Amino acid sequence: MELVLVTRRDCHLCDQALALLRELGHEPHLADVDTDDELFRLYDWRVPVVLADGAVVAEGHMSRQILETALKRSGREP
Repeated sequence: MELVLVTRRDCHLCDQALALLRELGHEPHLADVDTDDELFRLYDWRVPVVLADGAVVAEGHMSRQILETALKRSGREP
């Protein structure tokens, strides 16, 4: 399963989401919303957005508990 974090430069919520994902043992692929027209159209004001196999599993302000629950539902966590 591919895990992607849709992010943008100078986004503190994006930095927090990345740190939480790393704490949970994941190294997501990073996709900059401002360098891809389709990502911008879909997620501009929703970043950060976590995608598991292309499906949104979490977005916006995230806590460790929110990410753990989202990743379990997506099959990324046991």
